[in-house]
Amino acid sequence: MTRPPSRTADTGRHARPSGAGRTTAVLLLVVLAALIPALGPSPALHGTGEAEAPGTGGIALLRTVLFAALSVPLGELFVNRLARSLPDTPPERPRSWSPYATSVGFVAALGLASVVATGNLVPDSVADIDVGGLYESRDGKLALLEVNGFLAAGLCATSRRPGLQVWPLAAVVVAEALRAHPTTEYSPLIGSGLTLVHLTCASLWVGGLLYALRTLRWWRGSEAGPALLGLYARVAAVLLAAVTATGVCSSLRRMPAGTITDQLTDTAYGRVLLAKVILVAAVAALALWARIRLTRASDPLTACSPARAEVVALGVVVAVSGLLTALPVPIRW
Repeated sequence: MTRPPSRTADTGRHARPSGAGRTTAVLLLVVLAALIPALGPSPALHGTGEAEAPGTGGIALLRTVLFAALSVPLGELFVNRLARSLPDTPPERPRSWSPYATSVGFVAALGLASVVATGNLVPDSVADIDVGGLYESRDGKLALLEVNGFLAAGLCATSRRPGLQVWPLAAVVVAEALRAHPTTEYSPLIGSGLTLVHLTCASLWVGGLLYALRTLRWWRGSEAGPALLGLYARVAAVLLAAVTATGVCSSLRRMPAGTITDQLTDTAYGRVLLAKVILVAAVAALALWARIRLTRASDPLTACSPARAEVVALGVVVAVSGLLTALPVPIRW
């Protein structure tokens, strides 16, 4: 007769939370703490004396969608390139989300272009949109470049050579980097260069991790799965370093060292930036946890648990970044 398990052992097994449960609990606590100043434009602006521009919430949402739509196809191209460098990889790949992502990005870019066409105001009707005026301003031309970039990327994604979408996507990244730094800013080309590197590395990091985890589900039982995750982790460490360095430099350009302490709490931009820093620190901790599991655990694929939590946290970072671009920038030279 089989001996039933002891009550103590059974209680202990059920009382002890799983690794995924602990990851989720820690992540939720960090996110709740970080998003207090970033729940939206109004809470972030409360008590700062700064006025909320019309349509800030909608613009923040559109930029969040645009950044996410940019990350998905770039991440797929990036991970597929990594996979080709590994020996004996299975031919199976998850279904590409690039056509859907570029379509959503096209709609978001079109919405942002309509805002530019009405003088950076949310249009009340189609009659308020001056399409011809987009060709007469720098911001308008950049907005049109982003719209056309996503349109071209979508056509490439559905063609026989989807790898060609990297070029129109690169054009979108360049346009976004130039848009974020107007010519009236001090040394705008330096700021655009920092944003270009920051946005490119962040897109590869976010989209790459999402597609790597999707690929691992198709490669269950294959040794190529842990190898791909390990290769991605090594490259992601470099991407994280680049994102951190360019983010710090960009922040110091907009908030000089002598005022940064006050601006982190007294301005909407500083508050949301502080929330983003906390979230990125949490993401880095999850990435380190996944890396430790990947190299030391008996089953390397247990690293997928913190990696999935990392994807969720990165999604929140993208949302905070979208809000950050819509808030007034406290430039003090």
